[in-house]
Amino acid sequence: MLEEQIVEAIKAELQRQAADKPSELSVKTSKEFRVNGVIDLDALAMAVAGSVAGGP
Repeated sequence: MLEEQIVEAIKAELQRQAADKPSELSVKTSKEFRVNGVIDLDALAMAVAGSVAGGP
């Protein structure tokens, strides 16, 4: 379903950003998905757009 693709793209992109800049962003994925820090919204938007368009 499209919503699942978008959710997965958001999670993957936020985890990628956290891995690139752990001092600026942290992501916890236990029962809930928690994000704390600075998010690159342009990169997040591109990841979602790519997911919707069928990109990687």
